[in-house]
Amino acid sequence: MRDPYSVLGVKRSAGQDEIKAAWRSLAKAVHPDQNHDDPNATVRFTEAGRAYDLLRDPDKRSRYDRQQREAELRRM
Repeated sequence: MRDPYSVLGVKRSAGQDEIKAAWRSLAKAVHPDQNHDDPNATVRFTEAGRAYDLLRDPDKRSRYDRQQREAELRRM
């Protein structure tokens, strides 16, 4: 999965309200019912839902952020 922050278009410091608003806006824009002619709409909609699911839960988000920091440190 791509970086959930980039999927939703929010900064890493975004609050829960900003994350929720970004998800709602993106979900409306990429919803398969609104994009009948786009074969990738379902994929983008699912990706947005997974990103929101991860970022809306403080525990999951914290775990993800910690894993990303650790991965960056290993790359150095």
